[in-house]
Amino acid sequence: MSLVFPHTFVPWFRAVAPYMHAYRGKTFVVAATGEMIAAGKLESLAQDLSIMHSMGIKLVLVHGFRPQVNEQLALKGHAARFSHGKRITDALTLDCAQEAAGQLRFEIEAAFSQGLPNTPMANATVRVVSGNFLTARPVGIVDGIDFMHSGLVRRVDAAAIRRAIDIGAIVLLSPFGFSPTGEAFNLTMEEVATATAVALQADKLLFLTELPGVREDLNDPESAIDTEMALADAKRLLGTLPPPQQPTDLAFYLQHCVAACEGGVERSHILPFAVDGAILQEVFTHDGIGTMVVDEKLESLREATSDDVGGILQVIEPFERDGTLVRRERTEIERDLANYTVIEHDGVIFGCAALYPYPESRTAEMAALTVSPAVQGQGDGERLLKRIEQRARGMGLDSIFVLTTRTMHWFIKRGFVQVDPEWLPEARKRKYNWDRRSQVLVKKLAGPATR
Repeated sequence: MSLVFPHTFVPWFRAVAPYMHAYRGKTFVVAATGEMIAAGKLESLAQDLSIMHSMGIKLVLVHGFRPQVNEQLALKGHAARFSHGKRITDALTLDCAQEAAGQLRFEIEAAFSQGLPNTPMANATVRVVSGNFLTARPVGIVDGIDFMHSGLVRRVDAAAIRRAIDIGAIVLLSPFGFSPTGEAFNLTMEEVATATAVALQADKLLFLTELPGVREDLNDPESAIDTEMALADAKRLLGTLPPPQQPTDLAFYLQHCVAACEGGVERSHILPFAVDGAILQEVFTHDGIGTMVVDEKLESLREATSDDVGGILQVIEPFERDGTLVRRERTEIERDLANYTVIEHDGVIFGCAALYPYPESRTAEMAALTVSPAVQGQGDGERLLKRIEQRARGMGLDSIFVLTTRTMHWFIKRGFVQVDPEWLPEARKRKYNWDRRSQVLVKKLAGPATR
């Protein structure tokens, strides 16, 4: 039996908690390629999705089956044919696709039915629902090529899917659709997942793929992954890439991420299925592991609202506990909420600071400047400081000051100078804790900031 070390487990669990709160009740569409299933990753995927389901995340799982269909065709001595990045589906290929889909659906349902002790599936009750949620139409003839039984999504029955996930089921979609006359069409997993995410206005669309994501330098296969791309940047990149012909082409998944975001899906992701737990790392860590396409940069620096009280408390509590910050009660934060600035990422508060003006002395105190350990070193502290300075200048103040016992050097590096506590405005001096012996540091404010 492996040992669990509290000094690593407890901080990790606390770091994950904000995402648990943020994602409860949200809808995610997860697209798993047939290559992922062929690589033996189905069981771990079921375990990870079961964990997310237990946290109250509503899930739709769309599976692919490219290699499985190719295998069936090979056994029958029939060549797989593709054009324009789509499979040409003749009658025999349609039979092979239906056979592969049936087998995969059976395997997926079995994976979600496991409940062995000492596994993530223990004590889990996950119901998988599938059905004819998709209406399709034929691709038709493109550039003289008849795609026969290959189809395109005409309509997603979003209301029926929503009813199923609202009662706690995971909806499983195969890449098949049916016409109003009952004719079956072979669809692409990527289009089904994108159309479903748009129809549901899902909070996330996640592709588990052969690709690690979009690299910062496309010419260097070892360069870092660009973990967050603005939609405009993704569209620009897509315009420079050749039309995709196969799933390993970067544009293949990127085009669907762009389409999803343009259709109202808040965030779309390209993740590597080769990394164990990739979906958990992407969803429950600050920077993730793959590439996320979003309509705008997620990091938001803004004034606090009543919805932020819990997030502020969660950020400052560890620093109050170790004595870095003076303890603040919830009622105090609620009372002074208009003084607070927060920095959030993906709906989670990662930093805060408060400004308490003393207009008679033309100065203000900056208090509770805090950045979560999970994101320290990324410049959030400086961004909060600049926003506080802007707010103080907007009030016509000449300086800001801080009281600190631990972080004197951080402030000195950013233009603060130490002064005697006697410098403090009279109203603040009366509240000064002489036993705590906090150092007082002051920064003179220049004219309006420019950028």
